[in-house]
Amino acid sequence: MGDMGDDDMTGNRARGAEKHDHAVPAALAEAFRHGWADTAIQAPPVSGAAYAAKRRAAVSERFPGERIVVPSGGLKARSNDFDYAFRPHSAFVHLTAEQGTQAVPDSVLVFEPDGNGHSVTLFTRPRSPRDGGPDGAGFYGDRRYGEFWVGRRRTLAETADALGIESAPREDLERALRGRKAPTRVVRGEDSLVDALVPPASGAGAEAEAELLTFLSESRLVKDEWEVEQLRAAVGHTVAGFHDVVGELDHATGLERGERWIEGTFNRRARLEGYGLGFETIAAAGAHACVLHWMRNDGPVRTGDLLLLDAGVEADSFYTGDVTRTLPVGGRFTDVQRRVYDLVFAAQSAGIAALRPGARFGDFHAAAMRVIAEGLDEWGLLPGGAEAALAPDSGLYRRFTLCGSGHMLGLDCHDCAAARRQSYPDGLLAPGHVLTVEPGLYFQPDDLTVPEELRGIGVRIEDDFLITADGAQCLSSGLPRAADEVEAWMASLR
Repeated sequence: MGDMGDDDMTGNRARGAEKHDHAVPAALAEAFRHGWADTAIQAPPVSGAAYAAKRRAAVSERFPGERIVVPSGGLKARSNDFDYAFRPHSAFVHLTAEQGTQAVPDSVLVFEPDGNGHSVTLFTRPRSPRDGGPDGAGFYGDRRYGEFWVGRRRTLAETADALGIESAPREDLERALRGRKAPTRVVRGEDSLVDALVPPASGAGAEAEAELLTFLSESRLVKDEWEVEQLRAAVGHTVAGFHDVVGELDHATGLERGERWIEGTFNRRARLEGYGLGFETIAAAGAHACVLHWMRNDGPVRTGDLLLLDAGVEADSFYTGDVTRTLPVGGRFTDVQRRVYDLVFAAQSAGIAALRPGARFGDFHAAAMRVIAEGLDEWGLLPGGAEAALAPDSGLYRRFTLCGSGHMLGLDCHDCAAARRQSYPDGLLAPGHVLTVEPGLYFQPDDLTVPEELRGIGVRIEDDFLITADGAQCLSSGLPRAADEVEAWMASLR
């Protein structure tokens, strides 16, 4: 992964291994200044740039006379001098339409109030210079940002052309924020320099910044046509990953940690088709399926067990899919597995039927949970009956289905989380909303209140839906849902 020596090549004492880098003699430093071809590129506008401009206009209209600061966030150390892959803050992505590997850490979007609303500037790291200027050694001496280490960045002009935003070097950010005083709202916790330059306010000031986060989150509730296109692509790639996994199931059964093989199979598709994963893959076989967010994925995948796979591909635009299927590893459900699966399928179908514009967001969950509770009651697992278990002061059915039955989907897997309760959990569905429907049943392996044959069975079925003018469209319809269809699909791929 590269050599190590004493001081880092820019003369700075730096992180971890950098302090062991070999010194660069003056002759080599001089040689680095010369002999480079002109590699300027044409940077056509990214596909979502025009839509991002409309979103910035909405921010300007909502906060007249105020400075708005939205950082991308920066790199986070994984171990010593190695960082996690960079993923910008979702609000920053929404307002810029920045794409995957082009995203530059420590970028900051600043809305400066002027007579016409706001002038918007993106403060970012330009391409590493090679002419021996103030940062002349950076392109080969800076492990985190230098071009030799991490690849070419766009120039400021290329960034402006690609995103349609005036661009300036990050080093000018401090002067810009310390300049003309204006009421300022900041997305905090993403950039330490920004947080230091604009000290957090208390009282009304803190409420104002919370209001900014709420607005930025709620502005993502209704997806525009470009966002829907990105979500269709992300869900399509996710569906392809599930096809890949079914083709690898037989191989996984022969491995000590077959869940890891399943995880890797899906993750390969995510890296091939998109930027990566929308969230860590859940590949839960056997009783691991009863752990709602099982991400250890270190267990075997045995014929006769179920495999619960919950996964999503994040597209290069950072929009993600989120789909779950529970698969019989051997290709066919046992009688008891099918009984549980069919109840979850019926619950999901009831939830889907409740999706329509004007319906309360919670309606699909309530419809699904009624089916679950009535089914559990028929099985003798709710001594007081379904109605009593469904009462708000009881909820006893939730012993077997703890979490909600779905969430908004978009740039975040659990999208729009800072939205007000009246706008999201208690709000009404509208055309352009994209959400999941994912009821489940989880019978813990040590639960003595259920028959032994049910213990250790976990089933969840999840699909992604776009609310339309007259109902809902399933974006993940490329995967079967019903038990018979799942078995036939698996047989066709094996």
